[in-house]
Amino acid sequence: MSIALTGMVAFAALVLVHVSVDSFLLKGSVGNAWTVGPRDRDPEAGPYARRAHRALWNFLETAPAFLALAVVATLTTRGGLWVTWGVALYLAGRVLYLPAYIAGVPWLRTIIWQVSMIGIVAMLIGIVTG
Repeated sequence: MSIALTGMVAFAALVLVHVSVDSFLLKGSVGNAWTVGPRDRDPEAGPYARRAHRALWNFLETAPAFLALAVVATLTTRGGLWVTWGVALYLAGRVLYLPAYIAGVPWLRTIIWQVSMIGIVAMLIGIVTG
């Protein structure tokens, strides 16, 4: 399996982690009554639950670019080490981003996000110049 496809599998696992953390922190914040109820009103979630939710949406905002580049790299076999490093940087950044965001660590969270974006740029460079 190519590094890009392996990265997509890891990406899928990371989606499950993000969704689970978001869900469990929300449930812990607002309780079962809201999570199993009709959800007619937005919950008054706690700070960790709100951070987890924002981290999930931030992750999903970058998903199309990563997935598109991974598919193109696989189908065209372009990119070489640029794609390898790009996949590694993107996934490492996204793995570290969630706990940094939930912990509310200023600056570090932004630096970690930038690492993941450098990964996407590296993939793009590899495919375009490949």
